[in-house]
Amino acid sequence: MTNLNSRDIPATPEVCLPPALRKPRLRRWEAAEYLELVHGVTVAPATLAKYASVGGGPAFNKGVSRTPLYPVAELDRWAIERMGKLVHSTSDAGV
Repeated sequence: MTNLNSRDIPATPEVCLPPALRKPRLRRWEAAEYLELVHGVTVAPATLAKYASVGGGPAFNKGVSRTPLYPVAELDRWAIERMGKLVHSTSDAGV
């Protein structure tokens, strides 16, 4: 029998990202894939483009070639903010 310590069992499973998604800044299509894999937030690259135009999406940098690049930390912040706060019951949702 093996002895498992609590530190041997992660609280949340690690996501094994493809090499293309392990960069500090991601292109729009990569950002959409990252959000789906890591946070379960489905958003199309075209929707990210619309958010970049009208607001409401994750912050991004304009690259040297005018390509929008999304910092991974900003994608994480935006996804968590979009999901909202945790509630313990449906009556907590309106508070």
